[in-house]
Amino acid sequence: MLSFILQISGSAAAAVADSVVQPAVTGIQTATEALPPNEILLFSIILKGGIIMIPLAFLLLLTIYVMVERLLIISKASKKNATLISSIKEMINSSNLANARNMCKNVNTPESIMLEQGISRIGQSMTEIREAMDKAGAVELSRLEKNMSILNVTGRIAPMFGFIGTIIGVIKIFYDISLAKTVEIEVISTGLYEKMITSGGGLVVGVVAFIAYHWLNARIDKIAHHMEESQIEFLDILNEPSK
Repeated sequence: MLSFILQISGSAAAAVADSVVQPAVTGIQTATEALPPNEILLFSIILKGGIIMIPLAFLLLLTIYVMVERLLIISKASKKNATLISSIKEMINSSNLANARNMCKNVNTPESIMLEQGISRIGQSMTEIREAMDKAGAVELSRLEKNMSILNVTGRIAPMFGFIGTIIGVIKIFYDISLAKTVEIEVISTGLYEKMITSGGGLVVGVVAFIAYHWLNARIDKIAHHMEESQIEFLDILNEPSK
């Protein structure tokens, strides 16, 4: 009889223990599952930058547009025709100037347009030919440099917008502190977000515009150097004694 009572008591204790442990485990699992994922979305961070992020976004889109548009134009102008000068030389020696001009027009690069101006003035003085080629080259280079000033200005003013956002964030911090009468992190976090995000955004846009401006200018300088070499070679052809 005593052993039967002990057996019943043990079973009841085990049942009570299971009933206590099971809710505890279930509660832990429920709490774990209810926790939000620890993820920070880039867009939500940008939104915390405030109204200054609007002009910064516009400057970024403008920078990307100008950079891509100029890159396409400059890449097309950078194409080299290895046989252009030699073909022009053969046509000049055979007095086939019309075909030489047509070939330059068909190639349609800054180099060929400059050479076409030189061919069209064959028979004039070397000074007049050189001046005509210089003017044509300058016009073509200015066409390549179109809108490049936008990248230069954007690279300068984007960090300034970021600095304005920093000032606005600091003002918001002190305003929130004056209302809450405390410096708890919950009070100043909004202003800190705006301050740091606008500063970072302004610097990112400025760096992108700065790199694009100088990179594209370097490619334009390379084209200008190649045009100078082609001009010298063309003038040397005209200075060669006729056979």
